[in-house]
Amino acid sequence: MQQHEERDEHDNREDHDDGLRGRLVRAGVELVDAEGAQALSLREIARRAGVSHGAPRRYFPTHLDLLSAIARQGFAELADRLAEEDREEAGARERIAILARVYLAYAGTRRGMYELMFRHDLLESGRLGLRETSLPLFAHLTELVDRATNTRREAATATGRDAATKSGRNAATDTGPTAGPSADAVLRAGALWANLHGIAQLWHWGSLGLATGGTDPAPLLAAALDAHLGPAEVTP
Repeated sequence: MQQHEERDEHDNREDHDDGLRGRLVRAGVELVDAEGAQALSLREIARRAGVSHGAPRRYFPTHLDLLSAIARQGFAELADRLAEEDREEAGARERIAILARVYLAYAGTRRGMYELMFRHDLLESGRLGLRETSLPLFAHLTELVDRATNTRREAATATGRDAATKSGRNAATDTGPTAGPSADAVLRAGALWANLHGIAQLWHWGSLGLATGGTDPAPLLAAALDAHLGPAEVTP
């Protein structure tokens, strides 16, 4: 009987700890949405969560741990939005365009969270599963970039093979698929991501609209995709 009561007390304590930890993270999410990343002090998060200013230290040993837990929620939400909008039956380039539009939309509607998520100089990326939440998003982009560039390369190879066949020359042999995205795809994906991030930031600050006279970032997005992936094929 006593062991049963002790077990119940332990379970209740764990439930309380999980509940308070979650409350602190939710308070941080609400705060970053309302006032931006610069407002995320331990004291203010604790105040909003209705606990003493020292309470967060019990669950998050450092300020960076708590910021990382808050940012993790942002990455999870962005991943959910991408999953909702993604079309697996579409071509790789179209899926990249969808990803890019979702990314820019998220940056525009969740400014504070967006700015926090990519400040890895402020976050403990190796703690609380932050890398496990953020890196798969880049891996997904890299895979799509690899597929998109392979499609263009295969089309060019096929064209060259047809031309060689007609002229009587030997066509180059296909070496087959490589294991995982190529180094070129990783670099292209990184450059494209940097371009998207720049569009998101400069559009928010008004700099791009002022410089280009545009009222919609869509043409800039299309230009970025053409620059990093090559011009889109025109459907006849």
